[in-house]
Amino acid sequence: MQYELRYRVIEAKRSTYQNLIDRFGDQPASRYLEGTVDVQPRENFHYRPTWAPDRELYDPQFTALQLSDSYSFVDPRQYFYTPYVTARCALHDAFAKTLGYIQERDLLMRMPDAWREVLVSVIVPLRHFESAAQLVSVAGARFADGTSIEQCCTFAAFDRIGNAQMLSHIGLELAGGRADALDTAKHSWLETEYLQPLRRLAEEIMVVSDWAEGLLAIDLVDSLIYPVLYRDLDDAALMSGAGAYSMLAQHFTAWFADHRKWIDALTREWSDDPNHGDNNRATLAQITQRWQPRVHSAVAALAAAIDANEPSVRSTELLAGTTGPAWAQTTAGAA
Repeated sequence: MQYELRYRVIEAKRSTYQNLIDRFGDQPASRYLEGTVDVQPRENFHYRPTWAPDRELYDPQFTALQLSDSYSFVDPRQYFYTPYVTARCALHDAFAKTLGYIQERDLLMRMPDAWREVLVSVIVPLRHFESAAQLVSVAGARFADGTSIEQCCTFAAFDRIGNAQMLSHIGLELAGGRADALDTAKHSWLETEYLQPLRRLAEEIMVVSDWAEGLLAIDLVDSLIYPVLYRDLDDAALMSGAGAYSMLAQHFTAWFADHRKWIDALTREWSDDPNHGDNNRATLAQITQRWQPRVHSAVAALAAAIDANEPSVRSTELLAGTTGPAWAQTTAGAA
C-alpha cells in the first residue's frame, strides 16, 4: 500500500487578535502592534496608589498632556524587545570597535592638550546628566498611560545608561584606565562653576510631578547639548587635530537622531489630538516658556567653558544658531 503526503493550507479564521481587528480591521498586524496595543491593564485593580488615592494605578491624569486614545501614538521605530536590543547591540558594538581602534593607536592621549581638557572638564561629566535623564525616563515609564508610550520611555531609560557608560569609557581612556577619572568627573559635576546651572536644572527636572513635562524639559536640554557638544564639536575636532573625539561623537549623534523619532511623533500626536489638541499646544508652549530660557543659559555656560579652552570651536556662536526641538518652535505662540 502506498501513501501520498500532501501539504494542506489551513486558512486562519482571523488575521490577528480581536483588539487589533476592532481598531484596524481584520488584516495581518506586525509583532510590534500585537505586543503593544491594549496591553496595559484597564480594570480590576485591587487598590489605588496609597500615595495618590485620587488616582488609578495607570491614570492619564498624571500629565496635563492628554490623548483621546493613548494608542493613537505608536513608535515609528516599531521597537519591542528584540528589535530594540538588536539595534542597541549594533550601536554599542560599533562604539566598542571605534574605541578599540583609538586605544590601539593612543589617539585620545595624542590629541592637543586643549581638546583633552574639553573632554575631561565638559564632556565626560555629562555622564551625570545622562543619569538624571535616565531617572526622568523611568518616571515616564511608570506614569505614562498606554504601553506604546511606556515602551519608548523604558527604552530611553536604558539608552541613557548606555550613553553614560560610553562617556565613562571615554573618561577612563583619557586617564589611561585609572578609575579615579570618574571620581574627577563626579567632582566636576558637583563643584565646577560652569556645570552648576545644568546640574541644578537636571535635579529640578527630576522632581517635576508631571512625567511628560519632565521628559520634554530634558528634550529641550538634549536639543541643544547634542547638536552643539557632539555634532558641531565633531566638525570642529576634525579641523583641529582631534579626530579621535570626532570618531566617538558620531555614535552619540546617531543615537540622538534615532531618539528624536519617537519624541517628535509623540509631540505631534499631542498637538493634533482631535479633542485635546488646543489644550495640549498651550501646555507645550507653557513648558517651552518655563524651561527654555534656563536650558539655554545652562548650555551656554558649557559652550563658554569649551571656548575658553579651545576658542577656534566657537561653541557659543554655534549655540546661538541652534533652534531646539520642532515641538517647541511650532507651539511657541500657543500659550
